[in-house]
Amino acid sequence: MVEEGAYWLAWAQISGIGPVLLRRLQQHFGTLATAWNATKVQLAEVEGFGLQTLEKVVQQRSRLQPEQLFTKHQEENSHFWTPADADYPRLLLETPSPPPILYYRGEVELQENFGQKPMVGIVGTRQPSEYGIRWARQVSTALAKNGFTVVSGMAEGIDTESHSAAMKAGGRMIAVLGTGVDVIYPHKNRDLYKQILTAGLVVSEYPTKTPPDRTHFPRRNRIIAGLSRAILVIEAPLKSGALITATYANEFGRDVYALPGRLDDYPSQGCLKLLSQGASFILKELDELLTMLGAIPQIDAIEASTAPEQLIPTLSPELQRVMDAIASEALPFDFIVQQTGMAAGSVSGALLQLELMGFVSQLPGMRYQKS
Repeated sequence: MVEEGAYWLAWAQISGIGPVLLRRLQQHFGTLATAWNATKVQLAEVEGFGLQTLEKVVQQRSRLQPEQLFTKHQEENSHFWTPADADYPRLLLETPSPPPILYYRGEVELQENFGQKPMVGIVGTRQPSEYGIRWARQVSTALAKNGFTVVSGMAEGIDTESHSAAMKAGGRMIAVLGTGVDVIYPHKNRDLYKQILTAGLVVSEYPTKTPPDRTHFPRRNRIIAGLSRAILVIEAPLKSGALITATYANEFGRDVYALPGRLDDYPSQGCLKLLSQGASFILKELDELLTMLGAIPQIDAIEASTAPEQLIPTLSPELQRVMDAIASEALPFDFIVQQTGMAAGSVSGALLQLELMGFVSQLPGMRYQKS
């Protein structure tokens, strides 16, 4: 039997099929394996599948063998996750456009993947002022010393300062690249890259040997936002990739913070705009920021709902199937996957939603029970 992950890879090879359409395919058919064998008429029922897209699917699907493709891909890219894998980062999985393939290199910490360790994104301009550099270092240091994982893009400027400060403070980092995980960009960050591999993780949606491309960097910003529980914008002009990250964060329901600056400072104009739109202030007293970030509930610490069972809303068929497989006593994740007959990635995403709704509790050892 071909694993579900092979179908995520195969679908991703078809031109015109991006992360959003893949998500819709999975939701419509239950698994991408089922979608792979669907007829043209059945695929046309999925939102976004117009005539041109359907023609591409029919032409290109016939030339792909998912199992062979997956085996070859593993030989060229030794470490990657698909949404079908239980280890796929769960906060990223709940977004509308999770990467079908997420490559990684470095030290994996499963608590981060399962949403049990807080991750905070720090972004900003590539040309920061001394003010921006100082605050990037101070904020990153404070986060690292208080157990937060710092997520950024390893670009010049604020990204580099944030990674470096977190590392010096003994913290953990995740760098989201717009290249393959084996391509260092900018090259001047080669030492920082090596240090991140020993104290964190490098991730990318692009396969190994992928060179820098200007179109890749705005797209990778959704991954920074998706991995993080909050986004901190240190300095950003009005036209800035950091504002793209903040926009994604708002769409994903993440908290957004911005560092205030003077009205006539060019690098602060984007931050001032975010603050005028409702972003929270990064203030001098960082203890307040840490308190606010620490108050964001972690997945394993969300309190059970006190609503009586008869008030539980109608669930989608996928959520209901997972709910029916869970008992009052704790059950291991693999058993729930077996009971539902669903892909591991689908079960993981459903469990996350049920936890956030207060219907399911997660216990140590990836065990789950009804709340």
